[in-house]
Amino acid sequence: MAKVTVWNEYRHERENESAKEIYPDGIHAKLADVLSDYGHDVQTATLDEPDHGLTEEVLDETEVLVWWGHLAHDEVEDEIVSRVKQRVLDGMGFVPLHSSHESKPFKALMGTSGTLRWRETGEKERLWFVEPGHPIADGLDEHVEVPEAEMYGEPFGVPEPDRLVFTSWFEGGEVFRSGCCYHRGTGKIFYFRPGHETFPVYHQSKIQQVIHNAVEWAKPVDTPPSRAETEFIGEPLEPFE
Repeated sequence: MAKVTVWNEYRHERENESAKEIYPDGIHAKLADVLSDYGHDVQTATLDEPDHGLTEEVLDETEVLVWWGHLAHDEVEDEIVSRVKQRVLDGMGFVPLHSSHESKPFKALMGTSGTLRWRETGEKERLWFVEPGHPIADGLDEHVEVPEAEMYGEPFGVPEPDRLVFTSWFEGGEVFRSGCCYHRGTGKIFYFRPGHETFPVYHQSKIQQVIHNAVEWAKPVDTPPSRAETEFIGEPLEPFE
Protein backbone atom coordinates (compact mmCIF):
# COMPACT_ATOMS: atom_id res chain seq x y z
CA MET A 1 0.00 0.00 0.00
CA ALA A 2 1.08 3.61 -0.49
CA LYS A 3 0.87 7.06 1.08
CA VAL A 4 -1.34 8.89 -1.39
CA THR A 5 -2.34 12.52 -1.84
CA VAL A 6 -5.39 13.09 -4.05
CA TRP A 7 -5.34 16.61 -5.52
CA ASN A 8 -8.40 18.28 -7.04
CA GLU A 9 -9.01 21.83 -8.18
CA TYR A 10 -12.55 21.37 -6.72
CA ARG A 11 -14.41 23.84 -8.89
CA HIS A 12 -16.97 21.89 -10.92
CA GLU A 13 -18.44 20.20 -7.86
CA ARG A 14 -19.16 23.57 -6.24
CA GLU A 15 -20.40 25.38 -9.37
CA ASN A 16 -22.18 22.74 -11.48
CA GLU A 17 -25.32 21.08 -10.13
CA SER A 18 -24.81 17.88 -12.14
CA ALA A 19 -21.26 17.51 -10.87
CA LYS A 20 -22.38 18.28 -7.32
CA GLU A 21 -25.04 15.57 -7.51
CA ILE A 22 -22.56 12.92 -8.67
CA TYR A 23 -19.68 14.02 -6.41
CA PRO A 24 -21.30 15.92 -3.52
CA ASP A 25 -18.06 16.09 -1.53
CA GLY A 26 -15.81 16.51 -4.55
CA ILE A 27 -14.02 14.11 -6.88
CA HIS A 28 -11.07 14.11 -4.48
CA ALA A 29 -13.24 12.83 -1.65
CA LYS A 30 -14.65 10.03 -3.80
CA LEU A 31 -11.21 8.92 -4.96
CA ALA A 32 -9.84 9.18 -1.42
CA ASP A 33 -12.63 6.92 -0.13
CA VAL A 34 -11.97 4.41 -2.90
CA LEU A 35 -8.23 4.27 -2.30
CA SER A 36 -8.70 4.14 1.45
CA ASP A 37 -10.96 1.11 1.00
CA TYR A 38 -8.10 -0.55 -0.87
CA GLY A 39 -5.89 0.04 2.18
CA HIS A 40 -3.90 3.08 1.10
CA ASP A 41 -3.04 5.90 3.52
CA VAL A 42 -4.82 8.81 1.82
CA GLN A 43 -5.03 12.57 2.30
CA THR A 44 -6.53 15.21 0.01
CA ALA A 45 -5.48 18.66 -1.20
CA THR A 46 -7.32 21.29 -3.24
CA LEU A 47 -6.49 24.34 -5.31
CA ASP A 48 -7.76 27.02 -2.92
CA GLU A 49 -5.74 25.84 0.08
CA PRO A 50 -2.44 27.62 0.87
CA ASP A 51 0.21 26.25 -1.51
CA HIS A 52 -2.72 24.45 -3.17
CA GLY A 53 -2.45 22.02 -0.27
CA LEU A 54 0.92 20.83 -1.60
CA THR A 55 3.41 22.15 0.90
CA GLU A 56 6.92 20.73 0.93
CA GLU A 57 5.97 18.72 4.02
CA VAL A 58 2.92 17.20 2.30
CA LEU A 59 4.85 16.27 -0.82
CA ASP A 60 7.80 14.91 1.13
CA GLU A 61 5.51 12.35 2.76
CA THR A 62 3.54 11.59 -0.44
CA GLU A 63 4.49 8.42 -2.30
CA VAL A 64 1.90 8.83 -5.08
CA LEU A 65 0.14 12.04 -6.14
CA VAL A 66 -3.21 11.57 -7.93
CA TRP A 67 -4.22 14.72 -9.85
CA TRP A 68 -7.57 15.94 -11.19
CA GLY A 69 -7.89 19.36 -12.84
CA HIS A 70 -9.93 20.94 -15.62
CA LEU A 71 -11.22 24.51 -15.30
CA ALA A 72 -8.33 26.11 -13.45
CA HIS A 73 -5.06 24.74 -14.83
CA ASP A 74 -3.67 28.27 -15.17
CA GLU A 75 -4.32 29.04 -11.49
CA VAL A 76 -1.76 26.49 -10.31
CA GLU A 77 1.33 28.45 -9.27
CA ASP A 78 4.55 27.72 -11.12
CA GLU A 79 6.42 27.29 -7.83
CA ILE A 80 4.11 24.41 -6.90
CA VAL A 81 4.49 22.90 -10.38
CA SER A 82 8.28 22.92 -9.98
CA ARG A 83 7.91 21.38 -6.53
CA VAL A 84 5.75 18.54 -7.88
CA LYS A 85 8.04 17.96 -10.85
CA GLN A 86 11.14 17.67 -8.65
CA ARG A 87 9.41 15.22 -6.33
CA VAL A 88 8.52 13.04 -9.31
CA LEU A 89 12.13 13.17 -10.54
CA ASP A 90 13.16 12.11 -7.03
CA GLY A 91 10.83 9.11 -7.02
CA MET A 92 7.24 10.15 -6.22
CA GLY A 93 4.58 8.50 -8.38
CA PHE A 94 2.20 10.72 -10.35
CA VAL A 95 -1.23 9.68 -11.66
CA PRO A 96 -2.93 12.46 -13.67
CA LEU A 97 -6.54 11.69 -14.55
CA HIS A 98 -8.77 12.64 -17.49
CA SER A 99 -8.58 16.40 -18.19
CA SER A 100 -5.27 16.62 -16.32
CA HIS A 101 -3.70 16.05 -19.74
CA GLU A 102 -3.39 19.85 -19.88
CA SER A 103 -2.41 20.36 -16.25
CA LYS A 104 0.81 22.25 -15.64
CA PRO A 105 2.61 19.42 -13.80
CA PHE A 106 1.82 16.86 -16.52
CA LYS A 107 2.93 19.17 -19.33
CA ALA A 108 6.09 20.09 -17.42
CA LEU A 109 6.97 16.41 -17.03
CA MET A 110 6.07 15.53 -20.63
CA GLY A 111 7.65 18.58 -22.27
CA THR A 112 4.74 18.70 -24.72
CA SER A 113 1.35 20.38 -25.16
CA GLY A 114 -0.97 17.58 -23.97
CA THR A 115 -3.55 18.70 -26.55
CA LEU A 116 -6.17 16.42 -28.09
CA ARG A 117 -9.57 16.39 -29.81
CA TRP A 118 -12.74 16.02 -27.75
CA ARG A 119 -16.52 15.76 -27.91
CA GLU A 120 -18.97 15.70 -25.00
CA THR A 121 -22.11 13.76 -25.96
CA GLY A 122 -22.19 10.98 -23.39
CA GLU A 123 -21.25 8.24 -25.85
CA LYS A 124 -20.06 4.77 -24.92
CA GLU A 125 -16.35 4.16 -24.37
CA ARG A 126 -14.74 0.73 -24.57
CA LEU A 127 -11.38 0.64 -22.85
CA TRP A 128 -9.22 -2.18 -24.27
CA PHE A 129 -6.30 -3.64 -22.33
CA VAL A 130 -3.65 -3.79 -25.04
CA GLU A 131 -1.05 -5.07 -22.56
CA PRO A 132 -3.09 -7.36 -20.31
CA GLY A 133 -0.02 -8.66 -18.47
CA HIS A 134 0.86 -5.23 -17.13
CA PRO A 135 0.40 -4.75 -13.33
CA ILE A 136 -2.03 -1.87 -13.93
CA ALA A 137 -4.38 -4.31 -15.71
CA ASP A 138 -4.14 -6.86 -12.90
CA GLY A 139 -7.41 -8.54 -11.93
CA LEU A 140 -9.38 -7.17 -14.88
CA ASP A 141 -10.90 -8.68 -18.03
CA GLU A 142 -9.85 -7.74 -21.56
CA HIS A 143 -11.90 -4.54 -21.62
CA VAL A 144 -14.00 -2.15 -19.55
CA GLU A 145 -17.08 -0.33 -20.85
CA VAL A 146 -17.96 3.18 -19.72
CA PRO A 147 -21.64 3.77 -20.58
CA GLU A 148 -21.37 7.57 -20.85
CA ALA A 149 -18.08 9.29 -21.58
CA GLU A 150 -16.55 12.43 -22.96
CA MET A 151 -14.72 11.46 -26.14
CA TYR A 152 -10.98 12.12 -26.40
CA GLY A 153 -9.45 11.61 -29.83
CA GLU A 154 -6.05 11.47 -31.44
CA PRO A 155 -3.69 13.10 -32.13
CA PHE A 156 -2.69 13.29 -28.46
CA GLY A 157 0.17 15.73 -27.81
CA VAL A 158 2.31 13.54 -25.58
CA PRO A 159 5.59 11.68 -26.05
CA GLU A 160 5.42 8.04 -27.10
CA PRO A 161 4.59 6.15 -23.88
CA ASP A 162 7.16 3.81 -22.37
CA ARG A 163 4.32 1.31 -22.16
CA LEU A 164 0.77 1.66 -23.48
CA VAL A 165 -1.60 -0.30 -21.25
CA PHE A 166 -5.04 0.82 -22.52
CA THR A 167 -6.54 2.09 -25.77
CA SER A 168 -10.06 3.51 -25.91
CA TRP A 169 -12.62 3.10 -28.66
CA PHE A 170 -15.61 5.44 -28.70
CA GLU A 171 -19.10 4.99 -30.08
CA GLY A 172 -18.45 7.74 -32.62
CA GLY A 173 -15.51 5.80 -34.03
CA GLU A 174 -12.47 7.56 -32.54
CA VAL A 175 -9.65 5.82 -30.69
CA PHE A 176 -7.31 7.21 -28.03
CA ARG A 177 -4.23 6.19 -26.03
CA SER A 178 -5.91 6.08 -22.63
CA GLY A 179 -3.40 4.43 -20.33
CA CYS A 180 0.15 5.75 -20.78
CA CYS A 181 3.16 4.84 -18.62
CA TYR A 182 6.22 7.06 -18.37
CA HIS A 183 9.41 7.22 -16.31
CA ARG A 184 10.91 10.58 -15.38
CA GLY A 185 14.00 10.55 -13.18
CA THR A 186 13.28 7.83 -10.63
CA GLY A 187 9.53 8.55 -10.64
CA LYS A 188 6.78 6.76 -12.54
CA ILE A 189 3.80 8.44 -14.22
CA PHE A 190 0.53 6.89 -15.39
CA TYR A 191 -1.91 9.02 -17.37
CA PHE A 192 -5.42 7.54 -17.24
CA ARG A 193 -8.09 9.01 -19.53
CA PRO A 194 -11.52 7.87 -18.20
CA GLY A 195 -13.35 10.27 -15.91
CA HIS A 196 -15.57 13.31 -16.06
CA GLU A 197 -17.23 15.68 -13.63
CA THR A 198 -20.79 15.04 -14.87
CA PHE A 199 -20.53 11.32 -15.68
CA PRO A 200 -20.21 8.86 -12.76
CA VAL A 201 -17.10 7.18 -14.14
CA TYR A 202 -15.28 7.07 -10.80
CA HIS A 203 -18.22 5.15 -9.31
CA GLN A 204 -17.41 2.17 -11.57
CA SER A 205 -15.62 -0.60 -9.70
CA LYS A 206 -13.35 -1.57 -12.61
CA ILE A 207 -12.21 2.03 -13.08
CA GLN A 208 -11.52 2.19 -9.36
CA GLN A 209 -9.47 -1.02 -9.68
CA VAL A 210 -7.33 0.55 -12.41
CA ILE A 211 -6.60 3.62 -10.27
CA HIS A 212 -5.65 1.41 -7.31
CA ASN A 213 -3.40 -0.69 -9.56
CA ALA A 214 -1.83 2.48 -10.94
CA VAL A 215 -1.03 3.72 -7.44
CA GLU A 216 0.56 0.38 -6.59
CA TRP A 217 2.63 0.47 -9.79
CA ALA A 218 3.69 4.11 -9.41
CA LYS A 219 4.74 4.05 -5.75
CA PRO A 220 8.48 4.52 -5.20
CA VAL A 221 10.99 1.70 -5.20
CA ASP A 222 14.28 1.68 -3.32
CA THR A 223 16.43 3.62 -5.77
CA PRO A 224 18.59 6.68 -5.10
CA PRO A 225 17.05 10.06 -5.99
CA SER A 226 18.01 11.74 -9.22
CA ARG A 227 20.66 14.46 -8.93
CA ALA A 228 19.20 17.96 -8.97
CA GLU A 229 22.43 19.55 -10.25
CA THR A 230 25.27 18.66 -12.58
CA GLU A 231 28.22 17.39 -10.54
CA PHE A 232 31.94 17.68 -11.37
CA ILE A 233 33.99 14.57 -10.57
CA GLY A 234 37.70 15.39 -10.42
CA GLU A 235 39.19 11.94 -9.94
CA PRO A 236 38.47 9.03 -12.30
CA LEU A 237 37.62 5.60 -10.92
CA GLU A 238 40.38 3.97 -12.95
CA PRO A 239 43.87 5.55 -13.32
CA PHE A 240 44.96 6.43 -16.84
CA GLU A 241 47.79 8.31 -18.51
